[in-house]
Amino acid sequence: MLTRRDTLAIGLGASALAALPLTASATPVDDAVAAFTGGAAVAEGGVTITAPEIAENGNTVPISVEAAGATEIMLIATGNPTPNVGRFVFGPGSGSSMVATRIRLGRTQDVMAIAKMADGSYASTAVEVKVTIGGCGG
Repeated sequence: MLTRRDTLAIGLGASALAALPLTASATPVDDAVAAFTGGAAVAEGGVTITAPEIAENGNTVPISVEAAGATEIMLIATGNPTPNVGRFVFGPGSGSSMVATRIRLGRTQDVMAIAKMADGSYASTAVEVKVTIGGCGG
């Protein structure tokens, strides 16, 4: 037979167990950054993003990213359902560590670029792009 104390202990234990996944989960953006950097520290600056302040149509937003001395650049759209936009690798024959592309943005959000530098460090920056007509069904 369960006593009142046993019932209370079971209820509190179940509540604590149900709350664990909420505190342990990370956002898709955090997961993407951690996968790219391996958990290393990321410094602000050293990366330049050129993007329109206001994009009239989120289906084709022109973006360019430059990071002098970078070996890789990862581009992330923080508000999209799938935030990973692309990962660009620069070899020794690359003229510069720069990429220009067009991306789809579902709504107003930050576009983030993280660059892996030749010395193994990471640098990043982000800009907000205001979208008037969403490109992901919005």
